Amino acid sequence: MEWFTAPGYALSRLVLLRLLAAVYLVGFLAAARQFRALLGEHGLLPIPRYLRYRGWRDAPTLFQWHYSDRFFAAVSWGGAALSAAICAGLADLVPLWASMLLWALLWVLYLSIVNVGQTWYSFGWESLLLEAGSLAVFLGNAKVAPPFTVLLLFRWLLFRVEFGAGLIKLRGDRCWRDLTCLKYHHETQPMPGPFSWYFHHLPLPLHKVEVAANHVAQLGFPVLLFTPQPVASVAAGAMVATQLWLVVSGNFAWLNWLTITLAFSALRLPGGTSGSRSAPIWFEVLVLLFTALVVVLSWWPARNLLSREQLMNFSFNRLHLVNTYGAFGSINRIRFEVVLEGTEDAVPTADSVWREYGFKGKPGDVRRRPRQYAPYHLRLDWLMWFAGISPSYARPWLRTFADRLLAGDPATLRLLRHNPFPDHPPRWVRAVLYRYRFTTRAERRASGAWWHREPLRTYLAPMGSLDS
Repeated sequence: MEWFTAPGYALSRLVLLRLLAAVYLVGFLAAARQFRALLGEHGLLPIPRYLRYRGWRDAPTLFQWHYSDRFFAAVSWGGAALSAAICAGLADLVPLWASMLLWALLWVLYLSIVNVGQTWYSFGWESLLLEAGSLAVFLGNAKVAPPFTVLLLFRWLLFRVEFGAGLIKLRGDRCWRDLTCLKYHHETQPMPGPFSWYFHHLPLPLHKVEVAANHVAQLGFPVLLFTPQPVASVAAGAMVATQLWLVVSGNFAWLNWLTITLAFSALRLPGGTSGSRSAPIWFEVLVLLFTALVVVLSWWPARNLLSREQLMNFSFNRLHLVNTYGAFGSINRIRFEVVLEGTEDAVPTADSVWREYGFKGKPGDVRRRPRQYAPYHLRLDWLMWFAGISPSYARPWLRTFADRLLAGDPATLRLLRHNPFPDHPPRWVRAVLYRYRFTTRAERRASGAWWHREPLRTYLAPMGSLDS
């Protein structure tokens, strides 16, 4: 079937799939390096305890058969190795059926992690990676030309990511409608980057231009993805440019990079060839069946887009196929940070000296410039931001986190940048809520500090070790 293939997108497919494999690699590396403290047998939210009350229907995962920290490490490191191999070109060197199996295996491995990840994996980009990964299974390799229907499914995914985010903003916070949200957002976003201080201090008219451009990028360009070339390529290129702006202005894990990856389904690159212009019949049948499945499952996210009660970052099935997306429907005006501290005193008093634990990504030391971590995802740091918004986000795990600090747990301490008690654990640990704001230009020149902070209240009362 001539209409089935789009040989002119061969190079675009190559870039798309290599970038997608790179994002998978980052996801598996983050899982491998952080899981013991967060999800392991002795983690803050242990997987064995979670699976005790959930079967295959609620949590389809390889860990339903068996869980151990060693097995989780094998899954995550194995996924990282496979991702790296595919990124290097393995999937184009094997037969078509083997390429599909490699991508399917990546999807199964990461799905197994996400479905036991609990609150640590409750971010929209987890579902986005899984949905994109499921589409990649049917995009083919260098042996065949790209199936046009799957390219359309990738565009449909990109459309939902951007258009959903645009609608949730217009329906949400008033500042998106009066173009003032970015007056606050660069300062209050979950994890500011090294240039966020400078973005925050842009003049208000430029902030309004930023918001207006965001509305055009998220509500205008996505519609053009389904128009003929070269209009679709221009729209996709403009979306890539706006995503790169977001990459520079903050840390949003791999959300922006994955969105850029999806744009190559519409961004037609010149050159490139496919080894074969025709696909085997069995491949065409599988692609058409999968396309039909996605069309059916699209009913729920499409209805959600039209709903006044639009859901944000929601999966309608446990396989994370055809989800709904959106981000920052509301914007915080004030930044709150939870700071963990410890003391060596046998009994804490008003005169006790409390020393602060330092996190890798979230603000702490006011003189430390925000760092760039994206596309890597610091899960604990992100949840600490949510904890500052409301204690309900931290209630299931914060006291256990304090217990691990009191015990000097090595896996937990590896999640942190700075341990103020390198020789032995503290006797007491507490959490204090602070209000943070970026320094003004004058304050920055005078003190060298990037942040100004003031204590508000005790967030977690002092907890003592057993021998205190």
